[in-house]
Amino acid sequence: MTRRLTLLFLAALLPLLAGAGQAQAAGYRYWSFWERDGSAWTYATVGPSMSRPADGDVVGFRFSVSEDSGDAAKPRGASGFDTICAKTPAEDGTKRVALVIDFGTPADAPSGAQPPAGRTVCAQVAQDATTAEALASVAEPLRYDSNALLCAIAGYPAKGCGEQVAAGGKESAATGAADTEEEASAQDDGGSGPSVGLIAGAAVVVVLGAAAVWQVRRRA
Repeated sequence: MTRRLTLLFLAALLPLLAGAGQAQAAGYRYWSFWERDGSAWTYATVGPSMSRPADGDVVGFRFSVSEDSGDAAKPRGASGFDTICAKTPAEDGTKRVALVIDFGTPADAPSGAQPPAGRTVCAQVAQDATTAEALASVAEPLRYDSNALLCAIAGYPAKGCGEQVAAGGKESAATGAADTEEEASAQDDGGSGPSVGLIAGAAVVVVLGAAAVWQVRRRA
């Protein structure tokens, strides 16, 4: 009987530990920056303010929730430079940069927001212009945070910047996540205290533990 109670104790403990792991943040909601290499997208190794594309280059931006660059969603669409910049003739002293701007899916959008339709646009800028300057010339307003992180393209999203997102898709950080004091309070409670499932699981463990102790004393 004691052995059976021990097994029940462990069976209750394992889901509890698993639930604690699942409660950790799943990723961040942000704009990722990409460069087109032939027909493939590669995650940019520098930020748009440090990147200086050449005439004929294709760059992309994708808004999504991802844990890191390894699982970041790529910009959708197969349009190349010749298609995007077909109606923009070359001019001396300038360069043309094709941009693919993917505002993501409703699942990646902040609460209550609806992502705009994706767009492709040709930016004609000075030869020494950065990707950030090319983007600003065709997709204002842009928004950056105090650390120069790109927060919004063409005003989307209206608020928030690289906020942490929990496994359920809800913001777990306070960075522009809550619209009201009640929402902020609810998020603070969820982030600093145990969940209902965690409390319930702990209660089961305590009950089984007490039963095991009672059984051992009874057999003594």
